[in-house]
Amino acid sequence: MKLSQLIDGITIHDFQGDPEMEISGITYDSRFVAPGGLFVALKGHSQDGHDFIRDAVSKGAAAVISEWPVPAIGSLHGEGVARVQVPDSREALSRIALKFFDTPFKNINLTGITGTNGKTTTAYLLESILIAAGKQPGVIGTINYRFSDQILEAPVTTPESLDLMQTLRHMADSAVTDVIMEVSSHSLDQGRVRDCPFRVAIFTNISRDHLDYHRSMDAYFETKARLFRSSPGDGANSPARAVINADDPKGLELIRLTDAQVMTYGIGKNCDVRAENVKVSRAGLTARLITPQGDAEIASSLLGVFDIYNIMAATGGALSLGIDFRSICSGLTRLKGVPGRLELIENSRALALIVDYAHTPDALLKALEAVRLLTDGRVITVFGCGGDRDRGKRSEMGRIAGLNSDRVFITSDNPRTEDPATIAAQIEAGVIESGLKDYILDLDRKKAIRKAVKTAGNGDLVLIAGKGHENYQIIGNEKKAFDDRVVAAEAVNS
Repeated sequence: MKLSQLIDGITIHDFQGDPEMEISGITYDSRFVAPGGLFVALKGHSQDGHDFIRDAVSKGAAAVISEWPVPAIGSLHGEGVARVQVPDSREALSRIALKFFDTPFKNINLTGITGTNGKTTTAYLLESILIAAGKQPGVIGTINYRFSDQILEAPVTTPESLDLMQTLRHMADSAVTDVIMEVSSHSLDQGRVRDCPFRVAIFTNISRDHLDYHRSMDAYFETKARLFRSSPGDGANSPARAVINADDPKGLELIRLTDAQVMTYGIGKNCDVRAENVKVSRAGLTARLITPQGDAEIASSLLGVFDIYNIMAATGGALSLGIDFRSICSGLTRLKGVPGRLELIENSRALALIVDYAHTPDALLKALEAVRLLTDGRVITVFGCGGDRDRGKRSEMGRIAGLNSDRVFITSDNPRTEDPATIAAQIEAGVIESGLKDYILDLDRKKAIRKAVKTAGNGDLVLIAGKGHENYQIIGNEKKAFDDRVVAAEAVNS
């Protein structure tokens, strides 16, 4: 595509070069520049793409988009590199990607799910419902990006706009009818989904998370709210329909903020989608689901009492997409579980081993309250907190674990570049504050899991929290193979 076509309609401060040059590809990572390509310099959280412009040119970039003036640079072929200066590189990248991949969502229903917890499970439930209704859904989320028979690794929950449009193009070319997208607060803040016209937006809940990035709960919520309110200045559009958890105080605020047609869900009598007689056991969850399209007794393999909210959210999303109630009930029943979300690990002792992704205070509390209903014995909890992330939540999570467990093993999560002992000490302070005396600190996660399993009696339950589906551990800058589920199952026989 010609450079002039790609940048048409984009606000430009300065342009130097040949607008009629053919652009062979687009990238924002200088390592992947190919001759004849366009390099877009983005300012990141830890690195700035403007520092890599010369690297991109040395690899053959024919054009550069940046927020700073770039001096004349010769290309590998001896010709001048086209230079486009814009006020916002991320906005430019989104608009360019939209054109380059030919508006891939033209014939696709986009559903965005945001909130602190529950996004992944809600996405799995809605996907199962759409399949039951005869649709061909694709999912972009925390665990993976999947459509048709393809499963792609998910480096982040919501990809950068360029990668997002490319993935949507692959989905469109594979006859995907609906895309369910987990929309992270980072992606909303960075404008990765600014040009995505969501037909339905779903709000799960909000609690403390990512304060290392957003700095305050108010800023965190305001970022989440962008999915539900139109902002013509940055290209965002209010969704046609919004499905909102009315039991969450911030959900009520969202209802006032959005221009979309709202469907509420919750336990409250005035909610559009609600549930009664919720019961859980190790066999799963049962409840009476009440909707504008009918009521039904439902059974789900999901183990958490809180999963009724995910079920109601997915139901509201499906109803907003025009899915019939019979398909909704069928899809809810068909889903047999979600990787790393209160996942019961089979083992030779038939010991209750559960792995969960809970890595926020609210998620850990909900997980502990849920597993307490699944055992008459002790609840033994193994968990840590991630490094280079919100430090303020660590003692709070320690306190929650101490108040809701009979024994706690404090260990490492993904320490990244932080000292694991420092992280553990901050967690320990919270455990001590809870008054729990029965806790053990072991920074070796494998050893901590093994010790927890070895000390568990037949009636006890071991909850291993924090990493869920992740099959790695990040120590320093190295990503090492590590899967809580595998380690836990092996620990039974070791």
